[in-house]
Amino acid sequence: MALYTTLNFWLITVVSVSLFVIELMAFVDALSQPARYFEAAGKWKKNNWVILLGVLALFGLMAIPLLPFGFSFGIFFTMLMVTPAGVYLADVRPEIQSLRR
Repeated sequence: MALYTTLNFWLITVVSVSLFVIELMAFVDALSQPARYFEAAGKWKKNNWVILLGVLALFGLMAIPLLPFGFSFGIFFTMLMVTPAGVYLADVRPEIQSLRR
């Protein structure tokens, strides 16, 4: 039983860190884009994306179980928190990149 608990802990840790990296990538990318491209692409304003991605990246950081201030949100909510980052990276970022060319 101890082996199962240890493997479960490390699996959740690896998944949480991976999802946090995705959230952080989306947040940093949203910060680096000019605001006018968001409006030109017909998407939310830059401030909305930066606030949403920043707050969720902070929660993603707190969801890492290795950190002393980590909270146990559960793996479902941890994966749910990465959804806006996925939307940003899959939908908003390509539109902005096409406008920059």
